Amino acid sequence: MWAKGGKHGFGASEKLATRKSGRLRAYVTAISLLLVLVLSSSAFFVSDTYLPVLCIFSGILVLHGLLLRGNISVIGRVFMVQLVITMSLYYLLHGQSQMAQGMIVVLRILLAFIPGWWLSVSTTPEKIAQVLTWVLPAKWAFVIGASIGLLPFMTRELREIYQVQCLRGARITPKALRDPRNWQELMTCVVFPLLIQLLKLSRQMAIAAQLRYYGKTNKPTHWQE
Repeated sequence: MWAKGGKHGFGASEKLATRKSGRLRAYVTAISLLLVLVLSSSAFFVSDTYLPVLCIFSGILVLHGLLLRGNISVIGRVFMVQLVITMSLYYLLHGQSQMAQGMIVVLRILLAFIPGWWLSVSTTPEKIAQVLTWVLPAKWAFVIGASIGLLPFMTRELREIYQVQCLRGARITPKALRDPRNWQELMTCVVFPLLIQLLKLSRQMAIAAQLRYYGKTNKPTHWQE
């Protein structure tokens, strides 16, 4: 029993193994960030000839995200929204002659979105913030990591606010929003309350970080999973 609590016993070995495991996960997160940056940028800059290659990489990321129980419906919603908006604009501006080019634009936007979705599924915001401290000040990395962590909260709040306002009779249903005169009501009933909620939450997070003396050191510690 004395060996387990000794300075060079199992306790020290476990701490060393935990430290090495945390460093390895940080390196994996850094590689994931670089991969996402390259793939998302390539979706806009490569020629149409190499788009099938990006589709293969994106398909692999989607499969891996599904194995991690990611919500693929998010990708479907983004695709449908971009399809309706982009194709409508191309039809109004160019007619039917440029519809194929509009589909390519929609595909590029989707290919740029998938790597970020995969990163949110496979990596926690804490790990992303830890890696960002390698190249950014700790406070900036904390803000970026906290913003990524807020995305699920924003989605839930947006859905709840929208449903409540619809029950109150606001003219913000998809059918009502066909009339541009109702767009202002969408801003008043949904967007502004969501911004107020985010401001309140950001203030709470700032107070929590201040009470924990975050920012007093240039190299803050990170919670190891």
